[in-house]
Amino acid sequence: MFRKQHCLHCRPLDLGKSALEYHPLQYTFFLWQDAVIANCLDEILPVHCKTTTKHNCDFTLPPPGTQKKVVQSGHVPPGRSRQEMAISGSRHWQGKADPFGAVAVSLVSRLSDQQKISEPPLSQFREVYLPLALRPLNKTLVKGDEWKDVGSTQEKRRSFLYEFCQKYNSRKKLRTHLVHMVSRIYVEDRHKVLYCEVPKAGCSNWKRVLMVLNGLATSTHNISHDDVHYGKHLRKLDSYDLKGIYTRLNTYTKTIFVRDPLERLVSAFRDKFEHPNSYYHPVFGKAIIKKYRHNADEEALKTGSGVKFKEFIQYLLDSHRPVGMDIHWEQVSKLCYPCLINYDFIGKFETLEEDANYFLQLVGAPAELKFPKFKDRHSSDERTSAEVVRQYLKELSKEERQLTYDFYYLDYLMFNYTSPIV
Repeated sequence: MFRKQHCLHCRPLDLGKSALEYHPLQYTFFLWQDAVIANCLDEILPVHCKTTTKHNCDFTLPPPGTQKKVVQSGHVPPGRSRQEMAISGSRHWQGKADPFGAVAVSLVSRLSDQQKISEPPLSQFREVYLPLALRPLNKTLVKGDEWKDVGSTQEKRRSFLYEFCQKYNSRKKLRTHLVHMVSRIYVEDRHKVLYCEVPKAGCSNWKRVLMVLNGLATSTHNISHDDVHYGKHLRKLDSYDLKGIYTRLNTYTKTIFVRDPLERLVSAFRDKFEHPNSYYHPVFGKAIIKKYRHNADEEALKTGSGVKFKEFIQYLLDSHRPVGMDIHWEQVSKLCYPCLINYDFIGKFETLEEDANYFLQLVGAPAELKFPKFKDRHSSDERTSAEVVRQYLKELSKEERQLTYDFYYLDYLMFNYTSPIV
C-alpha cells in the first residue's frame, strides 16, 4: 500500500545508530534545512505530507485563504474536551514544491496569510517571550551522594535538548498560540511544579504524585484511575490568565517525562485496542476497520473491536485519517513543545523511578513521598518493552516500519533515543 517516501533533500538513514551518533549537532540535518525545521518546531508553518497512498514530504505552503478541513466527532470521553481530542485532518495541497532555495523566502512572504489560516476560533495569535537561557537546577535540597550519577545524566539531557533547540530554533521572538502550547501542562502551586503530561510515559502515577503534593490525597495508593483522569482535581496551566501563565513558566520548575517513541506507540495500542474500551473502540476502532480492513464483518464494523496493529499503523500514517490524532500517540514535540518551553528537568520512562525520586528531592517534596511502582491498569499484562515492540513490528512491512519511525523522527532526535532497527 505504501510506496517509497520521497522527501526533498532526504538521505537514507542508518537505523542502527543513535540520533546523537547519526545526527550530531555540528553536522547537517539531512531531512530538513534549518529554515524549514525551525518553522516546524515553532508550529507556525506546518509541513504537510500529502496523499493517502504514499508520504511525500511536501514543503509547499497551502494556498493563502485555504481553510483546513476539520473533522468533528460527536463522541467526547469523560473528563476530556474536544480540543484535547484533536480531531483534525489536513488538506491535500496541490501544486509543485518550491525550489529549496526559495523556501525561506516563501516562509517569510506568506507568514501573515498563514497565521490567519492556522488561527483557531476564540484564540489570539500572540508573541511569546519565554526564557531562552538554560536555567541551572537548584540542587540544595538533594541529600546524599547516591544521586550524583542521576544528576550528571540529567545535565547531559538538558544540554543536549537545549543545544538542539538553539540550532534549529534561531528566532528569539517566538510566535505561537500560548494557551494551546501550555494546554497539557499540570500545575502544582505548593512546590511550584509544572508537569507536561505525555501519555504512556508514567503520567497516571505522576498525576497521583501531584495530587499528594497539592494536599488532595495522603497517599498515591489511595487514588483510583478514574480520580486521576476524570476527577479534574488538578489545574492545567491554560486555566490561568496570561500573567499567571507567564509567571509560572518563568519561576516554576518545569518537567517532562518521555519514552522511546515506538514503545510508547505500542503501549498505547495495547491499552486502547486490546482491552475493552467504551471510547476508543467505537470512535477510533470503527473508523479504522471501515477504512483499512477489506471484507470486514458486520460485528467488527458495529463494535470497532479487534483492530489489528497493521490497521492502526495504516491509520497513523494516513494523511487523510478517517478520525484525527489522539494524545496517546501524538508526537511529544506537539504535546509539550520542548523547543518553545525550556524544561528544567527531562525524565525518561526507562529510568522512571530514579528520575522521579530525584526530581521530588529537587522540589522539596516530603521525604516519605516516593514515586509509585505499581502499574495503573492491566497489571497482569507484560510491560511494553523493546522485545514486545519487535514482535508487533513484525506485522508490518519494512516500508511501514520505516515510515512509522519517520513519523516520530523528531522525538527520537530531540531526546537522543536510539533509532530502532527496522
